[in-house]
Amino acid sequence: QVQLVESGGGLVQAGGSLSLSCAASGAIFTINTMGWYRQAPGKQRELVATITSGGTPTYADSVKGRFTISRDNAKKTVNLQMSSLKPEDTAVYYCNADLRRSRFEGNWYNYWGQGTQVTVSS
Repeated sequence: QVQLVESGGGLVQAGGSLSLSCAASGAIFTINTMGWYRQAPGKQRELVATITSGGTPTYADSVKGRFTISRDNAKKTVNLQMSSLKPEDTAVYYCNADLRRSRFEGNWYNYWGQGTQVTVSS
């Protein structure tokens, strides 16, 4: 079965940096877009950043210039480098991926990781 596993979350002071990583494993043929989303208590889940299979990124306005998303297609991983962190960045961060599980079927599947907590103190 397919799994997405995040790592790298933790507690950091405002102005600091943190790097998140997500590894995809299992029956995977091709991964299209991968991304990071976050959800703070009492708020809706929101997009943080996405990256296409070709390496084209998109970012939420709130993180532009501070976060960088990257991926390694061979390793099937996606990373999020976060700098100049603010208390409002505090949330559970989730990895997401659209992928094909076999070369012999045309269906695309969407998967989520379990989430990793990022806490930024004032």
